Amino acid sequence: MMRVLSLKEPYATLIKEKKKLVETRSWKTNYRGTLYIHASMTKPSKVDLENIELMSLVENKKMNYGNIICKCNLVDCIYMTQDYINSIKKNNYQEYICGEYQVGRYAWILENIEVLNRPIKAKGHLGIWKYEE
Repeated sequence: MMRVLSLKEPYATLIKEKKKLVETRSWKTNYRGTLYIHASMTKPSKVDLENIELMSLVENKKMNYGNIICKCNLVDCIYMTQDYINSIKKNNYQEYICGEYQVGRYAWILENIEVLNRPIKAKGHLGIWKYEE
């Protein structure tokens, strides 16, 4: 059984490519451990597509709609304060443009990203969901 998190593209691919190591969410989780990343079928928003800085990070990369594409370790879940946001913006601008940084949101810290040899076709779900092979 795998615990999986669905993300819209290009965010899932950004994690797979190790260009995004912080997933920003409106909710916190107490879960720590192996987490698989699923690229949902939802197409990127117009705002994302028009964000040249963001889209340049996945230029020439194939989007992975409807597939579990990598696994990682979820090691922390940090409540975002203004100081935390300012620090990310100043010290890791690439990470900053890959997320939604606002006071009151949460930063899920991802480590040890491993690309799967073969993507796994799956229907996404909200929250952290379980996939049975």
